[in-house]
Amino acid sequence: MTQPSPAEQLRTAAFQLRNPFRRTTDLVIDAEVAEPLANWLDSTAAYLDRNTHPDWQEAVAAEPLAVARAITGDTT
Repeated sequence: MTQPSPAEQLRTAAFQLRNPFRRTTDLVIDAEVAEPLANWLDSTAAYLDRNTHPDWQEAVAAEPLAVARAITGDTT
């Protein structure tokens, strides 16, 4: 099984923020914070798709990826 791209990881976290019953962790995020955070993750994913090679996405978006991985429980 292949690892999802960084952009896909960001979108997965944004989806989970918008759908709290689909979260894979017990992380509690206030609804007032969840939507802007999901928007940020989605816009970062779109930026990565448009402007970076997949091999560089990890380096370009290290901070958003750290947030996304905390939301999804990904330890990579």
